Parts: sequence; C-alpha cells; structure tokens
Amino acid sequence: MKKGVQKVVLAYSGGLDTSIIIPWLKEHYGCEIIAYVANVGQQDDFNAVKRKGLETGASQVVVEDLREIFLTDFVFPTLRAGAIYERKYLLGTSMARPLIAQQQVKVAEEYGADAVAHGCTGKGNDQVRFELAYMALNPKLKVIAPWREWDISSREDALAYAAAHSIPVSASMEKIYSQEENIWHLSHEGGPLEDPWYEMDDNMLQWTTPIRETPDEPETIELEFEQGLPKRLNGESIDPVSLVTRLNTLGGKHGIGVVDMVENRMVGMKSRGIYETPGGTIVYTAHRELEALTLDKSSLHYKDVIAEKYATMVYNGEWFTPLRESLDAFVDTFQSCVTGTVRLKLTKGHCLIAGRKSPYSLYREDFATFGKDDVYDQSDAEGFINLFGLPMKVEALLAEFGVKKGKYRAPDYFRTFKRD
Repeated sequence: MKKGVQKVVLAYSGGLDTSIIIPWLKEHYGCEIIAYVANVGQQDDFNAVKRKGLETGASQVVVEDLREIFLTDFVFPTLRAGAIYERKYLLGTSMARPLIAQQQVKVAEEYGADAVAHGCTGKGNDQVRFELAYMALNPKLKVIAPWREWDISSREDALAYAAAHSIPVSASMEKIYSQEENIWHLSHEGGPLEDPWYEMDDNMLQWTTPIRETPDEPETIELEFEQGLPKRLNGESIDPVSLVTRLNTLGGKHGIGVVDMVENRMVGMKSRGIYETPGGTIVYTAHRELEALTLDKSSLHYKDVIAEKYATMVYNGEWFTPLRESLDAFVDTFQSCVTGTVRLKLTKGHCLIAGRKSPYSLYREDFATFGKDDVYDQSDAEGFINLFGLPMKVEALLAEFGVKKGKYRAPDYFRTFKRD
C-alpha cells in the first residue's frame, strides 16, 4: 500500500480506463476517491455514470455541466486565433483537457483533497495537458497517473482487469479503439486504426453520414459573426451550445468534417486518428472567409503565423501560460472588425462559400473590376513593377559582370539580336 495520499479527485468519465482506476486506487493507495465528471457535451447518461462511480468505490461523484464555458472560454478563442494543428486537427480534445483539469483542481480545493488523478496513458498527449494545468493552478497537489504506475500495459489488459473485478464497460475486444467525445468533436483512435494503411470503416462514424448516403440536394445556411464570434444562424440569435449542436446536426447530415490524419504527438511518436468535427468545420470555414474580407493583407498573413503558434500551444497543453494570454490579446485587435455574414452551401462532404458581406469589408468592387473604372490608373503599375523587381534585377546584373554566380541563366545584355 502506497502512503501519503488521503483524498484524491479523479477525472472520471465512466469509460474503460477511469472505471478500473477507482478500485485500483483503493487497492494501492487506500485513499478516499472523489470522482469528477465534466459534461463537455459527450452523449452520456450522467445519472448512470454517477451510479457506476459510487458502485465501484468512489465516496462522491461530482457532475458539472461545462458545455458553455468550454465553447466560450476555450473553443471560441481558439477559433478566433484560427488555430489548426498540423493543417487538419481542430483541437477538440486538446481544448477540453485544461478546462477539465481547471475544474478538477477547484473541486480538490473545495473538498480538501491532497491529490488529483487522471486516466491518461504514458504514451499520449493528454497526460501532459492535464498535468501542466495542475502545475499552473495548484502545484501543491500530488498527481497520480495510474497508467505510469500499474502493470496494465494495454487495453486488452484493462478489459481483463475490469472483468476480474466485475466492472461493466462498453469497450470490447471487437470494439477496441478509443473514442473521445465532446460538443466540438468525436475522435477515434487505436485498434485497427493503428495501421495507417487501414481504410476507415464508415460504420465507425457516429456523427457524420457517409458521403454515399448524404442528400443529393445542397442545403444553404447563413452564419453571422460579431467580432469573430458566431452569433446568429439563418438570422436567428442563438446561444453557443445550441449553435454548435445544430451545426453538428447540419454538417453531419451532409458528411462534413471527417478528418483522417497521422499527427505528431508531443512524446515523440506519430499516431493516427479519425476526427468528426462537422459543426466546427462549418464555423472555421465561415470565420476564415470573413477574415479574408475584412483583414488587410499584412494583418491576415501575420495572423497565420500566430495561428500556427497558438495551435501548437493548445495541442501541447500550454493553455495557462502568459504567452497564450498575450496571443489572445493580439488576436482581439484583429477580430474587432471580423463582423458580418457568410452564406454557405453544404453538400456531399463539402462546405462551400456561397457569399459573404461585412460593414467592415475591405473589398472594393470599383477597384477590383476588370471593367472600365475611374479610380485605378493601370499605367501606375509599370513604376510599381520596376521598383518591386529592382532587387532581382540587381542580382542578375551582378551575375552578368561575374561578381556573383547566378542561380539562373545569365543573360548577355550586350549582345545584339538580329531578326532574319
């Protein structure tokens, strides 16, 4: 029996890993266990989860609805930053972990616990995300990570442990892959997906209709933003939870938002996952299009640099850091004009732009037209090109006079060309 822990708050979902952790903690630490259940939008029966936690040994089970705070304080700031990890991943799990850890620490302080625990494996990213949040918010709490201590080395072993202790779990040898769900996305990992050559089975999809079964007729919607935040759907004001829920239904109906990717984990290995993010894909597509209309060239291009850094920080669990907060302040200055409406056409797995408008639009038809205009003198372009290309011209002249070896064929400026 390990010593030094009196009371622990466990981040509990009722899934395979956390279900077996409660009896394991009692066996090896002999401590009181409070199970903390965060409702971030997963489709669970929380009454059943609570009963299961109590039946397997928890003294208390605390259930908290975090869906709105998850969207407003974590998802939407990441959206406004334009953060996408490795060009595909909309960071659904990555954003949820610091929130769960934050609330878990609050519960630990409220109930006088001296430790927190999680069910993350020693190979994954989530262990880092949870523990960085613990360190930032209350470094005095002891952290227990059973996957780094016990002799259970696989999901097969975990299933065997659950069977030996008569713990009911939904996972099975036939359905061995791991799933993580919240209001923003549903992820699938493990099992046959560990072979990157394995083709995803459409039967795995739970939110998203396979393309062959989607409607033949496109569906058009309008999404309105205020300062980079989605506020209205088809002209109707709507709260964040209802908005994302409805967009998930619409996007899923049309097969939108399925990502199959091999990503670089923090711990140095590559992993393969399937992500379903129908509503998030729609919101990101619309937001990006509105930025293209309202941000000037330099700001838009530099924001892409910020977006990549922001995505990496969120993926790495660096949410509670001064730099992430500073990046939010930076993004705020650009989002003040990202207000307007985007019309989208949903069809066969695609989210197509059908129109966009904003009172802050920098697009001027009288400037951009290919027709006759009175505001743009095309002869001005000659001087601009001469100045813009001057560095390249000087490089070429240096190569011609032998001062510097050119990368391209050096022209002979003194040769006289004659026509036959």
